[in-house]
Amino acid sequence: MKTYLITLLTTGWLAALSATAQTTQSGSPISGKITYEGMRRIDRSQMRMVVNGQEVRPGSAGAPEAPEGMPEVISFTQKLVFAGTMAKEERDRPQNMMFRQNRGGDNADNAGGPPRGMRMSPPFEQNTYLDLANRKRIDVMTVKRDSTSQIYRSEKPMPTASDWQTSDKTKKIAGFTCHKATATHRKETYTIWYTTDLPFTYSPVADLTPPAGVVLQIESDNQSFKATGISKEAIDAVAVEPPASAKVISAEEMEQVRRKSMADFRQRMMSSMPGMERN
Repeated sequence: MKTYLITLLTTGWLAALSATAQTTQSGSPISGKITYEGMRRIDRSQMRMVVNGQEVRPGSAGAPEAPEGMPEVISFTQKLVFAGTMAKEERDRPQNMMFRQNRGGDNADNAGGPPRGMRMSPPFEQNTYLDLANRKRIDVMTVKRDSTSQIYRSEKPMPTASDWQTSDKTKKIAGFTCHKATATHRKETYTIWYTTDLPFTYSPVADLTPPAGVVLQIESDNQSFKATGISKEAIDAVAVEPPASAKVISAEEMEQVRRKSMADFRQRMMSSMPGMERN
């Protein structure tokens, strides 16, 4: 029997906003939320499966095809929660993994049935914070091990699109006047609508951050985001601050921690499964 683990990857407010400051006319920090509806097409060429401890592409030599019923497109909601000069991205898409076990004939308890599957939480939690004043992205990873956890933090500048091309076209999105631009990322052309009526710079696609302004709609053939609401509301500054206890490491070290955490998790899962083949 083989075991597979699949990693599924207002007008009234406008008058109170300043395009160059992070405070209202009364001097209080601006805070609120931008809500985006997102869509991403699943790139099966980037999918990986773990078969008996080995990471393989679905459909490659000796590997099974991707599971039946897997959607071609995933939809999700993403929010930018901001207060003063800090912000945090929040996503509703499940950060989980699908565990599938093929029931073969080598185990009497599992013989002759369809594959069983269940979703499990990954061994870490990832969050992205933004230092809007200094144009930095701050990635925070909490690695869970039994009853303990370790928090890591890495920083990098907000990337700016290298071939940003503007046009004279404008349209309203969520009550804000947006300007049209185009840019490419990973050989894909994106159509972008951004506003300069908000007092910071941001894009839900990090690598396509404008020189100045907030992207309210962005789309390519394979993914899209559109702002469906922008609200002014009180946000506790602590909610958008990365944890002070996080250990500061480089982006490269963060990736190494993530990979090791996943490898340890897969090993524990395979060791706990009855009747499983081992290399």
